[in-house]
Amino acid sequence: MENHQQIPLWERLANAKMYDLAHPLVQGMPVSPNHPGFKMALMRRHGDMVRADGGSASNEMLMLGGHTGTHIDALCHVSHQGRLFCEVDAEAAQRGGRFSTHGVETIPLTLGRGVMLDIAGLHGVDVLAPGTPITAADLTAAEARQQVRVRAGDTVLIRSGWPLHWNNPEAFVGHEQGVPGPDESAAAWLIERQIRMTGAETIAYECIYPGRGHALLPVHRMLLVESGIFIIECMNLTPLAAAGVYEFLFILLPLKVVGATGIPVRPVAVVD
Repeated sequence: MENHQQIPLWERLANAKMYDLAHPLVQGMPVSPNHPGFKMALMRRHGDMVRADGGSASNEMLMLGGHTGTHIDALCHVSHQGRLFCEVDAEAAQRGGRFSTHGVETIPLTLGRGVMLDIAGLHGVDVLAPGTPITAADLTAAEARQQVRVRAGDTVLIRSGWPLHWNNPEAFVGHEQGVPGPDESAAAWLIERQIRMTGAETIAYECIYPGRGHALLPVHRMLLVESGIFIIECMNLTPLAAAGVYEFLFILLPLKVVGATGIPVRPVAVVD
């Protein structure tokens, strides 16, 4: 039998398949009304300056919020009764224009087991209806259907099929009609299993009921403030569902923006 310890990691991964779980960043994309949108402008164009040998260069300026597109929430993103995770004083932590505690730069590099629970697939639909709560019972049923078990330290991704609305920003944001997402029972289920982080496909990792907007975000409080579990939002889990991939190596490497509350990311799922 071949000893895998003697085979370099890069050779063992040479034939692995990677699934890109992020949406592209483009002007006009869906963005929460609570956060800045995305803009890109070319600040220097080819031909603006031409070097003596005929060479030219171009560059751009990006304008975006930390919670634009596929992104991760740092633990300083949400407070409850003036406190961040581990009872940190939120007002004191945000002095000076950036957070001194729980900022994006403290999010660890992630290389570990990921599990995708396909709730849309569980219910036999392409996309869950607006305002549909994803419950603890749904997560348990998805585990059984997919024959996987969530374990401590996992990253758990929850599919609703919501990227079907990506090209309709008003529907995707769901301010009037609502969006599907985990409810408080689902959050308690994930906390009990001691996961590392979790992600979903909507702008807010919550069940948003019609007409309520982001007035209350109890799941954010339970995960970020009370449990220190990171949240990834606006993911695209369609490639995993299409391939029937429910268990994978999950990789996430956030930019180290000191003191920020969130940052766009490009999560990747790797399978043998």
